[in-house]
Amino acid sequence: MTVAESEQAMSDETAQLNALAERPALARLPAYIRLSGPGWLQGAMTLGGGSAITSLTIGAVYGYQLLWVQPLAMIIGCIMLFALSHQTLSTGEPPFQAMRKHVHPALAWFWAIAALASSVIWGFSHYPLSAGMLEEVIAVASGVRLSDTSGGDWYLFALAVLVWAVCATTAWHYGAGGRAVRWFETTIKLLSGGIILAFLWVVIRASINGQVDWGAVLAGYIPSGLPQDAQGVTTVMAALGTAVGINMTFVYGYTLLDRGWGRAHRELSRYDIVLGLVIPYLLVTGLISIAAAGALYGSDLSIQGKLSPGQAGAMFAEAGMGAVTGRLVFALGVLGMAVGSLVMHMLCCGAAAGAMFNWPAHSLRYRLALLLPTPAVLGVFLWSTMGAYVILPTSAICGFLLPIAYIGWLFLNNNSDYLGADRPLGTRAMLYNAAMVLCIVTVLSSVAYSTAVALGWW
Repeated sequence: MTVAESEQAMSDETAQLNALAERPALARLPAYIRLSGPGWLQGAMTLGGGSAITSLTIGAVYGYQLLWVQPLAMIIGCIMLFALSHQTLSTGEPPFQAMRKHVHPALAWFWAIAALASSVIWGFSHYPLSAGMLEEVIAVASGVRLSDTSGGDWYLFALAVLVWAVCATTAWHYGAGGRAVRWFETTIKLLSGGIILAFLWVVIRASINGQVDWGAVLAGYIPSGLPQDAQGVTTVMAALGTAVGINMTFVYGYTLLDRGWGRAHRELSRYDIVLGLVIPYLLVTGLISIAAAGALYGSDLSIQGKLSPGQAGAMFAEAGMGAVTGRLVFALGVLGMAVGSLVMHMLCCGAAAGAMFNWPAHSLRYRLALLLPTPAVLGVFLWSTMGAYVILPTSAICGFLLPIAYIGWLFLNNNSDYLGADRPLGTRAMLYNAAMVLCIVTVLSSVAYSTAVALGWW
């Protein structure tokens, strides 16, 4: 697509949005679904290994008791992303520059570095997860488990490299802009739908087997107190950290700008977040937790430490779901989650490096920055020894920085020099600020609570 064609397409889209604004909300929905995109990328990023393992732990260890945690975490993230989209689309200013100019340069740099570092380091868990789920698919289909054969680690490494090649090719071509962006967003929509269907099938099979108490499911979405044990606190913190992570907060504004969106797209962006991020996240994490609660909670099956997806699949099969549903369908769902998240990690690295070093979007240096997570394929060999020493501290640091980014957005939302006439006023400003302050207080409280539990003060 040439520059002239791209500008004409965006002009036509803006005219379409202006016409849609005159129609009732429900009448706009079909067009908004077709035009949506950046929110689906956020959904692909959050539906990764962290969300999968957190959801499994919530269901398998705590039954239906903590089903409310992940919806709460997503509501917090959704409110903050609404604010960011309003700011970015109203001004057209890249988020890093806005944070550096209107809040503080140090905060902007910490934000970008944390986003880049987390995207690289979390790959060390996602590539082993992807390789393991791909191995599980092969094992169910052929009866041969590659890791049990001679040179099993190298077979897993080969699978991780295959996953990396798919992700790198996708991210590299996304950088071309134009049709490549729309193609990728359409693929993500199809992938998200496939993930939802996979876990829906797992829950349907569990329900048919009489393993789901739907009354307890409904009760589980009503908050009933926080867990007191260290693992429970860690699980709640993980839910808050994986619903909208520090790297998601950074890359979102740049995907909006990559799409060519502007002021006319502000309402569409809110629908986009709900359609592409909120609904898929709530469906997928809820379905995983419900399946795990029904099949694994309170059973004789041993659940020790962190429950991995591979262990969960085997347990689902042993609990009566069979190899196809318990292992194959479940593994395909987790594989889709991990691959989508890995692509978005690459895009975040490109956006963060480009912002920090002022590299033009989609330039060669920007595209090479997309490949920064490449060493993470070695996680197949290193994960068992490096996980506790690198991943957990990085997650904790990023968790502490997350409310700082939120505070920065609150300041930006009330900055007249930045937003000008688009700064919320009156009742709208009061509601916006109250919601953002409540989100910040909730995240800060969770950080303080988890720290107190870890130090034995609580």
